[in-house]
Amino acid sequence: MSNFRLLLAKAALKGVTEARARIFGHVLNPTGQPSGIKILRKKLIGEKVAAWYPYDIKRDDPLVMAREEKARLSKLEMQKRRGKAAPKKGQGRRALKRNK
Repeated sequence: MSNFRLLLAKAALKGVTEARARIFGHVLNPTGQPSGIKILRKKLIGEKVAAWYPYDIKRDDPLVMAREEKARLSKLEMQKRRGKAAPKKGQGRRALKRNK
């Protein structure tokens, strides 16, 4: 008789658990296996992060971009004259080691 009561109590508890999950929108995991539900439930943060940074106006202005490119090229030219510029592709230290 007590065995029947335990079986009945387990069935009732299972029914209550399923009903609670349905009502409150929980995901049922009776085995306790790890699942990605916790991560999938979180809100996506990409839009919020993108909205944090202000819009960069100078990227739209061709005069500003031209000035920046001109400054970059002049700095590169000065480095080349001093011998401090980056080598051309395939002309670096590793390439020279390989050719020996």
